[in-house]
Amino acid sequence: MMHERKMMRTGKRMLLLAAWVAGLAGGTGFMMQEAGACTRILYVGDRNMVATGRNMDWNEDMMSNLWVFPRGIRRNGLAGPNSLDWQSHYGSVIVSGYEAGSTDGMNEKGFVANLLFLAESDYGKPPENAKVLSLSLWLQYFLDNYATVDEAVRAQRQNPLHLISSKPIPNGKESKVHLSISDATGDSAIFEYIDGKLVIHHGREYTVMTNSPVYSEQLAINTYWQDIGGTVFLPGTNRSADRFARASFFLEAVPRKLAPNYIRSVPGQKYDYQAVAEVLSINRAVSVPLGITTPGKPNIASTIWRTVSDQKNRIYYFDSATRPNTFWVAFDKLDFDRNAPVRKLTIQNGEVYSGEVSGYFRPSEPLKFMDAL
Repeated sequence: MMHERKMMRTGKRMLLLAAWVAGLAGGTGFMMQEAGACTRILYVGDRNMVATGRNMDWNEDMMSNLWVFPRGIRRNGLAGPNSLDWQSHYGSVIVSGYEAGSTDGMNEKGFVANLLFLAESDYGKPPENAKVLSLSLWLQYFLDNYATVDEAVRAQRQNPLHLISSKPIPNGKESKVHLSISDATGDSAIFEYIDGKLVIHHGREYTVMTNSPVYSEQLAINTYWQDIGGTVFLPGTNRSADRFARASFFLEAVPRKLAPNYIRSVPGQKYDYQAVAEVLSINRAVSVPLGITTPGKPNIASTIWRTVSDQKNRIYYFDSATRPNTFWVAFDKLDFDRNAPVRKLTIQNGEVYSGEVSGYFRPSEPLKFMDAL
């Protein structure tokens, strides 16, 4: 009986502490603003294995498809007469959102970029005569131009992009996002525009990103949960700060080398496949069940798809929440040559694929990125 009463008192204290932390996060006002909720994790393991996983959480289908972009594509920033122009240095595979922009992807150098919702985003007003870029092209600009995180960070600190987002996205919602990047060495960076200024968090320690609050506050909240310890208490709601804490704990807990207890059932008994399975298992562990809606809380959004980017072997995995199969794209089977066509794998109508799917991509007209004005 005494033991049970002690456990009850401990449980009550944990609930009170959880409510206190929720109040810290809620103080930013994000609970009623966060229309979409996503999670990104970066795994760095043995044998130079690096993989980035992400969940796309959204309150409706995004009509997503997969695209292959070759090198040498000429692009315009689609933000008026001062739009930035460039030609892509690297080929890439991306997932589109509403067929209006790139939301997630990896280029041929193993450089990965992920866009996640952030209610506090404020891109500011660009200086007069500054080169500008539509928000729909932000992620694609990084995939087109950078091979490493360090290169991207140095370029953006020296000459930050000026983003324009005057239009709502096709479903009528305001577009507010932040960007995570990672490379084949395990380096990582987070880009946020707060109060009109670019804020960059650069370092291998930045392995998890979700949504609101801003990243510096998210790190502070997670430090609190780390002090408690995930084997004692883990916050279990769908809110961004809770998913951040759970993803951080799981990422630290999974093995970073071959696991003898499980390797027999892994294809070819290869550690790299085990690592991908671990990342996907964390993605699923922090997913939001399909169809969940909470009246008055648009921040509770279902996971509609997941990706894992194997940055060592250049394999891009796609896991849909509405279909029974996971499929993947092996980059060594793709043609990124400058003369190669843009290719598209249509999945927006419920098409089902399994296994390696590079042969199912079909030549297509280029993706029409949404203009900013």
